[in-house]
Amino acid sequence: MLKNLALLSFLFLSISLKAQKAADKEEWQSLFNGKDLTGWDIKIAGHKVNDNYKNTFIVEDNMIRVNYKEYEKFTTEYGHMYYNKPFSHYKIRLQYRFTGNQVPGGASWNVRNSGIMLHSQSAASLGLDQDFPISLEMQYLGGLNAGERTTGNLCTPGTIVEINGKVDEAHCINSSSKTYNGDQWVTAEAIVLGDSIVYHMIEGDTVLVFTNPKIGGGYVGKNHTFKDGKVGSEAEWVRKDNTPLGSGYIALQAESHPIDFRNIQLLNLKGCMDPKASNYKSYYQYADNRSCTFNK
Repeated sequence: MLKNLALLSFLFLSISLKAQKAADKEEWQSLFNGKDLTGWDIKIAGHKVNDNYKNTFIVEDNMIRVNYKEYEKFTTEYGHMYYNKPFSHYKIRLQYRFTGNQVPGGASWNVRNSGIMLHSQSAASLGLDQDFPISLEMQYLGGLNAGERTTGNLCTPGTIVEINGKVDEAHCINSSSKTYNGDQWVTAEAIVLGDSIVYHMIEGDTVLVFTNPKIGGGYVGKNHTFKDGKVGSEAEWVRKDNTPLGSGYIALQAESHPIDFRNIQLLNLKGCMDPKASNYKSYYQYADNRSCTFNK
């Protein structure tokens, strides 16, 4: 009898440990299949959704490449490529590198300048000539071999955030990162927790933290409005002024300098938080218990 009880206890403990390990195991998903642009929507200013003007976005060698080989001159073709599913609470990580020279016509401030947009509006909702989506941009800057130039910064097209508990009205806010010169790969990660807090990390170091993202603050500062930015459905965005921004799309940016992206992975932090469910994860930060599944 005692042997049977001991065996049952051992089996129960083993099952419990296996369930705990399954609950703790992080399930990262690749947003890029390494072969083509399936799952992404392209929007380039002046062009309709999924008009990949002059093959600005291409796939080569397991990379998404922003390239300008077919351009003679860059004018206003600011582009973004949007993953076609929105998220609210998640971690995203990727590697990027700048390559070559900027296409002629690009602005001087766009040399080795790109980024990813977080909590972005969808590709379909942009105005035809709108250059940047309403979003939180994790800005990537490459060094120019001339002094310090941080990366993992924040730019705020149509949005506003708090730094250290105070509203910061600057359109771009520098991080504390090192400078990365040359064409080296840089690992970037963001932890995005709805409309509460966002962390930017470069090479494993937290370089910027901001809280309470909202819609508002003008389009590029208070003196540059949504109308000035040719934002689609301008009146609707104006009505949303000062409302929390807690979810949206992820987009890769094309701003006139070639850049490569690879190993784009996301860990969803929103899901079933009922420990009795088979799809419970201990690392979830926001409950979506409607998604819970239970073994019969």
